[in-house]
Amino acid sequence: MSDKIPGTASRSWLWRWRRNQLRRHGDVVEAWIVLAVWALALVGGALVGWAAAGAVDQTFAGRRAGVHAVSAELTESATEGPLVGSGYDVGKSWVTVRWTAADGSMHTGRAKVLPTATAGSRLQVWADRSERLVTAPPSTAESTFSAVMAGVLVTQLTATAVWGAGWLLRHRLFQQRLADWEAEWQRVGPQWRNLSGGKG
Repeated sequence: MSDKIPGTASRSWLWRWRRNQLRRHGDVVEAWIVLAVWALALVGGALVGWAAAGAVDQTFAGRRAGVHAVSAELTESATEGPLVGSGYDVGKSWVTVRWTAADGSMHTGRAKVLPTATAGSRLQVWADRSERLVTAPPSTAESTFSAVMAGVLVTQLTATAVWGAGWLLRHRLFQQRLADWEAEWQRVGPQWRNLSGGKG
């Protein structure tokens, strides 16, 4: 039959918070450090991650707000333009396209098209407020995914940084505790050896 008091083991992790003769000031400090680290890692990490996700989402929203889609006409065939030499669009060609802005003015620019594109065909391109061609902005789904991933990453980095700082503090306390024990043993050791007949 076990002689353990029910519930004692489950509350053993709270020993630093309970008054007892073995508890030292450093134990209380360490308990507060552990509590602060957990709170900052969970709550602080989540708040920082949420802020980072919001910032990324706002950036993409601003990017989408600053451009608009236009229907442009190819003025030459893809075979007449130079090939794209790098990036995800290798194999496409640079061609001149033209489009009419909302104010009725005509504009031209260079766009990437498939090798089969012919002069006179139309494609959708993106222009900024100055009617200069720009790359397509990320879709709402892409923006949401990027924002979520940024939030998760920043949350993890923040929690890791807080945990690392807490570990360094606890390690410093542990080193201080060892030094205190050593100093105390230097004081008590000779007395103990005298009481034990020099065998301690």
